[in-house]
Amino acid sequence: MNAFSPPPPVRRRRRVGGVLALAALFGGVLTAPGAVAADGDDPAPEQIVNGDFSAGTAPWWSTANAPVAVVDGRLCAEVPAGTVNPWDAIIGQNDVPLVAGESYTLTYTASSTVPLSIHTNVQLATEPYTTDLAETDHIGTEDTSFTHVFTATADRDAAQVAFQVGGGAAATTFCVDDVSLRGGAEPPVYVPDTGSPVRVNQVGYLPEGPKTGTLVTEATDPLPWKLKAADGSTAASGTTVPRGEDPTSRQNVHTFDFSDATATGDGFTIEADGQVSEPFSIRGDLYDGLRSDALAYFYQNRSGIAIDADLVGEEYARPAGHLDVAPNKGDTDVPCQPGVCDYRLDVRGGWYDAGDHGKYVVNGGIAVAQLMATYERTLTADGAESAELGDGALRVPEHGNDVPDILDEARWELEFLMRMQVPAGQPLAGMAHHKVHDANWTGLPMRPELDPEQRQLHPPTTAATLNLAATAAQCARLYAPFDKAFADKCRAAAEKAWAAAKAHPDVLASPADGVGGGTYEDGDVRDEFYWAAAELFTTTGADTYRQALLGSPLHGDVDAAFPADGGIWWGGTAGLGVLTLATVPNDLTAAQLADVRGVVTAAADRYEAQTEDQRYGVPYAPKNLNYAWGSNSQVLNNMIVLATAADLTGEAGYRDAVLRGADYLFGRNPLNQSYVTGYGERSSQNQHHRFWAHQSDPSLPHPPAGSLAGGPNLTAPTSGDPEAGQKLKDCAAAMCYLDDIGSYATNEVAINWNAPLAFIASYLDDAGDGTGPERSCRVTYSSHPWSTGSTTTVTVKNTGTESVSPWSLTWLLPGDQKLSHTWSAEIAQYGRTVTATPLTWNRSIAPGASVDFGFNSSITGPAADPGTVKLNGRACTAG
Repeated sequence: MNAFSPPPPVRRRRRVGGVLALAALFGGVLTAPGAVAADGDDPAPEQIVNGDFSAGTAPWWSTANAPVAVVDGRLCAEVPAGTVNPWDAIIGQNDVPLVAGESYTLTYTASSTVPLSIHTNVQLATEPYTTDLAETDHIGTEDTSFTHVFTATADRDAAQVAFQVGGGAAATTFCVDDVSLRGGAEPPVYVPDTGSPVRVNQVGYLPEGPKTGTLVTEATDPLPWKLKAADGSTAASGTTVPRGEDPTSRQNVHTFDFSDATATGDGFTIEADGQVSEPFSIRGDLYDGLRSDALAYFYQNRSGIAIDADLVGEEYARPAGHLDVAPNKGDTDVPCQPGVCDYRLDVRGGWYDAGDHGKYVVNGGIAVAQLMATYERTLTADGAESAELGDGALRVPEHGNDVPDILDEARWELEFLMRMQVPAGQPLAGMAHHKVHDANWTGLPMRPELDPEQRQLHPPTTAATLNLAATAAQCARLYAPFDKAFADKCRAAAEKAWAAAKAHPDVLASPADGVGGGTYEDGDVRDEFYWAAAELFTTTGADTYRQALLGSPLHGDVDAAFPADGGIWWGGTAGLGVLTLATVPNDLTAAQLADVRGVVTAAADRYEAQTEDQRYGVPYAPKNLNYAWGSNSQVLNNMIVLATAADLTGEAGYRDAVLRGADYLFGRNPLNQSYVTGYGERSSQNQHHRFWAHQSDPSLPHPPAGSLAGGPNLTAPTSGDPEAGQKLKDCAAAMCYLDDIGSYATNEVAINWNAPLAFIASYLDDAGDGTGPERSCRVTYSSHPWSTGSTTTVTVKNTGTESVSPWSLTWLLPGDQKLSHTWSAEIAQYGRTVTATPLTWNRSIAPGASVDFGFNSSITGPAADPGTVKLNGRACTAG
């Protein structure tokens, strides 16, 4: 590399890359003595030439925009204002030799006239610029000394030490002195700070739910424990159960159960083995805020719209990203990669996928499907409530449009997905482009409105096309009551995508297409075909899709839908189709429906058993302890299966397993870590994200409350993640996690990880104190058949203490019914969805009072009771 050529970002990531801004580890320490020779007497040889600058500037170099000179014995660079990336201005030295496996200590002293965050790298001097050290250092106006210890991963004859000082808004003078790099250091030993050995859900427990925890101890005999209230009194006590070594952490553990304690309040702790847990609450409203926070994540990651401070607060507000405002190249007129197509598309909107600014149809597909499923559950599950998802309930700018806020949020992504469809008249018309992202990786941090890279469309794929077909079909049935034109648009896009996928069933993403964005390659799309067929069949009832379902080799296969050692993920979506078929009214026969629901409960039985068997109660048991990239999303997706089984059967064991999964995510785990920002005393704060990058740049915010970290990843040390590579060698599976912005393999955020969190947050909030939501209404559904149809009378009684005015009753029609003559209410039917609203004379229902209304329907014989009916979004008692 020419001494004056700045290095581009590292391109070794599987999903999200860039020159990685890394900083001091949150939640752990690295310990190592100074660099000394092998005999411990003399310092090891110095690898830096002229590190005190007594001989002038040589052999140091800088980029042309940051000229250097020796001033008062220090090397000072004039760094210009307005650079975008850290590597836009560099001071460096080349030809630094490194020996594989040798540990080195880099030290230096620096100051800046304007506070500055820099990247301190030891790396290859040429492509691919592989880093052995990549740290972010915060440089202040006073001289400060920095020390970094690292181990070289390969022999390098001519490595580079680089201080990347670009990316600042203001011009500054950066000065460095006493630069030293010596070998002979002891390899750094990372010791995670796990806090108390008494591991609990740091958010808390529901009064009527299970309450369990784990104690890390060397003891082999049972130990006494006490539940202490905030005032110091003992609320409960018992003894632990020794469980031996936990294979996921290599810790010797006991478990304890205080489920019989029903006292409520805040500030509870567990005392055991002379140690005290983090504080927690026992309350029925523990998760009131989590539903809203988990869903606000999506608004804050919208592309193509300014994020409003009135909704999210000043520190999270920002201008719109990727709308053709310089330096953005924008998403309104995007070309394809060279050689892919000769047209351009407007693909504005959607959600940024994860820590970068790419937008991916397959990841957006599963994420938006699960947001829509969160809403659809309120129509199908007796204990689910839609009021907290309704118009005005969430942090979105579309308030006041009479559309549930969660559907407003989902629409932002759905509009983008449909824009990714290949237009008519083009080769592969009807298919969907796999992704759109920057032509090159950007650095970290990087606000979206400052991204200068050209955006490019990548080739269409069958997987992306089927994601569009599935989500657009789901859209068609859910939006019909609120915007029929949009619902019709979704249905047309879904059917066009299905036809295109059938015509091109094996157009796959290239595993080599990973410059500037993740590849998201998928070599088996049978699961996407199954999922899309399930959604299209549920929405349309068409026999084409029924046959595609029943003829799929995946139909009825529990392992294909819900793997015992994994779960639903973007590359394995058959389970999404199964959940839809099991819960949403459709035209399967009674026997076929029973078989589908049996797949759900069989999977749930396995996951429930895992929560009972595993020392930390987690519904996730991957083969060979292979905790996957984004393992926390696998945990949550398994919890969705458990929650669905609970909705279908009413069995408390499934609900309890969901709650034990929540315990794991919120602190009852080997690291004593809550993986959801803002929830628990020890929550993740430094997830990998280009805007929520406080660890890299103190002027930027931490991730907002409700942001889920990816979680332990057994392959992280060998993934190219430099932080994991240095600190997590030989980590136990459930310990392979760092709360560090540089650890993209363990600590990234992503839309497809927060989506199942939003679903589960809604489920947990609906659970109330653990016995389900309070009911303040009763609905009686009486049907009387006649020769060519039936007459149904509905009675709604207010069993609460406050008047209900106005009222709205919603339910899904079982079977293929068409409503005709109606009386005493305004009744609208959209597919299977029916909504009844009052007339002027029965607008209010006083406490203890009832209203009656009715309709005729086309069904012959008694009309089946819909089972789940919601009054103003709240579940009613039947009968």
